[in-house]
Amino acid sequence: MAFSTSTYLGIDLGTTALKCIITDHKQCVVGLAEVALAISRPRPGWSEQNPQDWWLALQRACKMLRARNRKEWGRIAAIGLSGQMHGAVVLDAAGRVLRPAILWNDSRAGAEAAMFNGKFSDIGQIAGVPAVAGFTAPKLIWLQAHEPRIYKQLAMVLAPKDYLRFRMSGDFITDPCDASGMSLLDVAERKWSPALVEAAGIRLENLPRIDEGPIASAHLRKPAADFLGLPPGLPIAAGAGDAAASAIGIGAITDGDGFISLGTSAQYFVTTKSFRPRPQQMIQALGHGLPGLWYQVAALLNGASPLSWLNGILPGGNIQKLLQRSQRRYEGAGGILFLPYLNGERTPHNDPSARAAFHGLHAGATQEDLAIAVLEGVALSLADCQEVLERSGTRVAELLVAGGGTRSAFWMQMLANVLNRRITIPAGSDVGAAFGAARLARLSVTAETIAEVCRKPEVLLHLEPTQKLSKAYADRLGDFRALYGALKGIQHV
Repeated sequence: MAFSTSTYLGIDLGTTALKCIITDHKQCVVGLAEVALAISRPRPGWSEQNPQDWWLALQRACKMLRARNRKEWGRIAAIGLSGQMHGAVVLDAAGRVLRPAILWNDSRAGAEAAMFNGKFSDIGQIAGVPAVAGFTAPKLIWLQAHEPRIYKQLAMVLAPKDYLRFRMSGDFITDPCDASGMSLLDVAERKWSPALVEAAGIRLENLPRIDEGPIASAHLRKPAADFLGLPPGLPIAAGAGDAAASAIGIGAITDGDGFISLGTSAQYFVTTKSFRPRPQQMIQALGHGLPGLWYQVAALLNGASPLSWLNGILPGGNIQKLLQRSQRRYEGAGGILFLPYLNGERTPHNDPSARAAFHGLHAGATQEDLAIAVLEGVALSLADCQEVLERSGTRVAELLVAGGGTRSAFWMQMLANVLNRRITIPAGSDVGAAFGAARLARLSVTAETIAEVCRKPEVLLHLEPTQKLSKAYADRLGDFRALYGALKGIQHV
């Protein structure tokens, strides 16, 4: 195939939606399809999805792209994968899913995480950060204790995106980024740690092979090709977890490049040329989706999801109109304060039992006041993360932002003010992880260098902080932290 006419399929298996994009040889997005995904919450603190729903969503997305972009669809040369991290997909020896996948924002395994960490004096130096409830290893220990029948049948554990690869190719493969999110990897060496694997109650043969993100790790087999409407034999790049794929998509590939991913969850991400764990600050140090790179990340369980939650319980249900009305009502820092911990929180609290709260409600409070408080609460959480990163010696002067949250310029300006940083919105920022996956697909079949392909996209918008508002929000951050401290003792799962 002539690469000057080739296109590339990038797949991002998110929490609330699966996105597929097609990019051309100029790295323009020439096709986009998105299929919503539902989350099951059978008990408080639980969060699950059926992997079969992911597979059916991929078929629907491919069908939409095939109908809308027939010419580009026929020129696809390779497939790249990205997806939500930390999810536990457990399969039996025949490759059958044994139970719904336990997702990254599931908090059931808090006690198991403490038990796992207690077995190691240097867990953060091996795995990049102590395990938390949402990571894979504690979930496996929980499974052994609470669902022994399923545990006994366990033959393979996969991350969500890697389950899609298995359905496409029949191969069990992951990448250093998703492997890092399992608390089973020696992150500095980018290899499974026998000690961590044993402590989680499984064996090395229960884990997939690790390939670097740009490697053509597998190929599309005929039954899956017929299901998706693609030619068999297409190369499938190893890919990357969503945080690293977003970084690849916006060109954060050199030491010190920083960006914020603002999707269902949120990450404050900084690329590093070496493994730099800071476990005492709950800063994760994980493998990047590119060879020879790592990253530090302050991870939030609550990104744009609190805004979606609020929109879902208010009359009307039109999030864009709610944001427009809120922008007109906005008068600066102050008013109602919101803790956004609907799913607990990681950085900086490592508290799966943390819960959300409004403070300062009054009889005159409006829907718009609540929306402004939610936007501010997520931004203040990111300010908390920024300060923790700075205390660990990492400071970023300018931040790129990717993810669905970038669709609101109002929120992005608020973020610039709260963080007191210049915010840059690159082209394609709302499909960053899928775009990164498409870039990895391209690298898997061309002779281009990483620097040639993973350059920074065109800038759509620069937003400078307003110093008066930045000062007001710096004061507001103290109130935000005090509210968490005051409520911590009375919050329950």
